[in-house]
Amino acid sequence: MPVVSSAPAGMSAVRRFLALDLGTARTRSLAAGGHAIADRASAVVALPSGSGSADVVRPLRHGMVADPGACLRLVRLVVQDTRLYDGRPPARVLAGVPLAASPSDRRAVRVAVSEAAGCEVTLVEEPLAAAVGAGLDVLDPRPCLVLDVGAGIVEAVAISEGGVVDATALQLSATTGAGLAAYAMEGVVDMTAALVRRLPAVRARGLLVTGGGAREELLLRRLRGALRLQVEVAAQPQYATVRGLMRLCLQPALATGLAPAAH
Repeated sequence: MPVVSSAPAGMSAVRRFLALDLGTARTRSLAAGGHAIADRASAVVALPSGSGSADVVRPLRHGMVADPGACLRLVRLVVQDTRLYDGRPPARVLAGVPLAASPSDRRAVRVAVSEAAGCEVTLVEEPLAAAVGAGLDVLDPRPCLVLDVGAGIVEAVAISEGGVVDATALQLSATTGAGLAAYAMEGVVDMTAALVRRLPAVRARGLLVTGGGAREELLLRRLRGALRLQVEVAAQPQYATVRGLMRLCLQPALATGLAPAAH
């Protein structure tokens, strides 16, 4: 059974919307009108051939689809999770994708989700959704800086007037429970510092860290020491993206103000 966490207070009773955050290690989903975020491992059991034993397959790598068939099965499980709150199929899905995702990566997500959910699919860049979910004013012309720390990819983005104005990313070669490897720690700090140098105006609003790796204390200390600016961690940072996707479902005016995801 998936792990669940309380949904945002004041959520509309409107149903049939689904927010979907497909991650390398964990996949989170939330149905409008549901009372909890469903949180399951991004893994499915491979069907054994002949007398062979079943294997666990992880459909995503670097936050992107590596095994389309397994990804389709994962999304079907996620849709089943959300039907605990509403037995009807969703009318629309907002799905997150890494900013670094290529057009083919985005097509793979769109195909898997639309086939599993049987409805319209809108893609939103995950760091932008995370900023919305964390409560940042992403329509402000003053740029804000977000570092989204996932299990397979880390992205640093500057957001202004509803769009990403600068960004950089680091793909991680392995997922462990021990935090970022030394090479990754150096790379994340260096790429974030480079973005700040390119766009010093982000200093005024500081850095917000989101994602499942956002609470890693060593990373936070290194960022504060290297950047010399305010560094904050979003509340329940692992759920920032899925919360932001749902807010965009329920607040069309806010969604209209965002720059559309690349295709």
